Amino acid sequence: MASGAQIVALFDEGADPDETQLDRVFFALSDPVRRAILQRLGDEALLVSELAAPFDISLQAVSRHIQVLVRAGLVQQQRTGRISRCSLLAGPIFAVAVWINRYSKYWQEQFDMLAAMLGEVSEPPRPKRRAARRKTKTGRKV
Repeated sequence: MASGAQIVALFDEGADPDETQLDRVFFALSDPVRRAILQRLGDEALLVSELAAPFDISLQAVSRHIQVLVRAGLVQQQRTGRISRCSLLAGPIFAVAVWINRYSKYWQEQFDMLAAMLGEVSEPPRPKRRAARRKTKTGRKV
């Protein structure tokens, strides 16, 4: 779990989150079941059985997914006897978001170049309208 000091340090230019931690978080986020578990934990702490309910996989398989999330520091598991309650720890996701955000300047440069190119492309000239000819009372066009 990332402490407040570690999160603040991520904003310092040149500060990198621990590479091993990044690898664990990216690995954990690479599976749709684990992403769905995290999404469900965003609202409240849940029992493992509650987390497993919407999935068409065994309770044991869900438990293995939860262990991957625990090792990545994304989930905290509290056990009381045989009952296990899980809650979300968002610190590592924040650390990854800060890491990814460093690359946003490259995308922004691409968007700026695209906007400049689109600004250079002018609209095709519209054909000029001819003045409408009026008909006189006799029916002749003037």
